[in-house]
Amino acid sequence: MEKKFTTTINGKEFSISGGKIAKQASGSVIVQYGETTVLVTAVSSKNPKPEISFLPLTVEYQEKIYSAGRIPGNYFRREIGRPSEKETLTARLIDRPIRPLFVD
Repeated sequence: MEKKFTTTINGKEFSISGGKIAKQASGSVIVQYGETTVLVTAVSSKNPKPEISFLPLTVEYQEKIYSAGRIPGNYFRREIGRPSEKETLTARLIDRPIRPLFVD
């Protein structure tokens, strides 16, 4: 069952839709604003581990170079391997503000 919310912000369409893809995740939505599209997924465990005294939160950010119009001309320059410095810093920028939202 697909759910969709749409509004206009600064003259551009902003929409959030969920329930269509990434059904193995606990939750997933596609967020679109203008020409930018982001897939957001969240996965959780139903069985918490009491021996862990911290929040095991992981943020993974990947910018697909073909989505930015930068097609690699070389087979070996594919998007495999470790994340770039920009991707690591962006993941930290996402992690820092949402971590306090979780109850200890």
